[in-house]
Amino acid sequence: MTVDKNHSLVSIPADSLMLEGILEIPKGAKAIIIFVHGSGSSRLSPRNNFVAKVLRDAGLGTLLFDLLTKEEDFVYENRFDIPLLAKRLLSATQWVRKQPDTKKLKIGYFGASTGSAAALIASTEAGNEIYAIVSRGGRPDMAEKVLDRVHSPTLLIVGGYDDVVIELNEQAYDLIKAEKELRIIPGATHLFEEPGTLEEAARLAAGWFKKYLSQ
Repeated sequence: MTVDKNHSLVSIPADSLMLEGILEIPKGAKAIIIFVHGSGSSRLSPRNNFVAKVLRDAGLGTLLFDLLTKEEDFVYENRFDIPLLAKRLLSATQWVRKQPDTKKLKIGYFGASTGSAAALIASTEAGNEIYAIVSRGGRPDMAEKVLDRVHSPTLLIVGGYDDVVIELNEQAYDLIKAEKELRIIPGATHLFEEPGTLEEAARLAAGWFKKYLSQ
């Protein structure tokens, strides 16, 4: 683990590969949120990093990591290989459970776009250790086969102008049996680029995680 004054740069083993990540744990944190980025994105996603900062300000640790290596990301199909992405997320989850600074922290998942599907699938395979899930502009429909087995409280956040994704989230919402909520943010498109919309999504995420990871 390489540490600078702002954060820890980490390498996470997965499938005989090493995935790069950024780990930040505020003093006194009792929980950590693992971020699952969407297709074509990475640990450097500006939107996920913005949300991560809001979560850390709320006292939650964060881990942002690359689901694919640079070489793998050049293969377009890999970006939509949801079982592979879920497997990588489980590797990161196992890594978090073993690190001295994080092994006692409760775990939540924050997924964006296709990463939301990977988060939902991984949560069904991680036992009872995923305490909450938040999806931002997600594609939970891509995890349709396991939605009835999701047991983690799940918050689906969708932009009000993201018509097709709203419909897909509504269909997925009906299949999830765990505690759940669907929040539509007025004026937001798929990437939440409109003023104030990403801030609202981050605020909702922080509230959801604090509710279920502080119990």
